[in-house]
Amino acid sequence: MTHQRIREVVRSVVHLLARGDYEALQRLSRGRRLTATELRQAVEEYGRTIIMPPDEAFEDLDVVDVDASGPMRHGVRFDLWTAQEGRSDLTLEMTITDVGADSYDLQIDDLHVL
Repeated sequence: MTHQRIREVVRSVVHLLARGDYEALQRLSRGRRLTATELRQAVEEYGRTIIMPPDEAFEDLDVVDVDASGPMRHGVRFDLWTAQEGRSDLTLEMTITDVGADSYDLQIDDLHVL
C-alpha cells in the first residue's frame, strides 16, 4: 500500500469523525478496539468540534510500516483538528493492513489526547 493510499484512507476516516458518523467508523473497523459509543464518548469528553484539516495536514502522517509474516501493516498516528484550536492534541491512532487489490483492513486503535 502506497503512502498516497494511506493518506486517502486516513482522510476518509477523519472525514467520518468530522461528520460525527461513529456508526460508519464502527462498520469500517468492524468495531474492533473502539466501538461507535467509545469514539463518540472520546470526542464528547474532549469537548471540541472536530473539523477536516487543510489538505497539507495529511502530508504530515506518522506512519510506521510493520513487517510481519502476514500482510503488510501500517501503524498510523494523526493529529486531529478542531474548530476551536486548529491542530489539536487529540490524536487518532489506527492500523491499516494491506489485503491486496486496493483493499485494506482498518482498526482504530485509539483516540486520545497526547
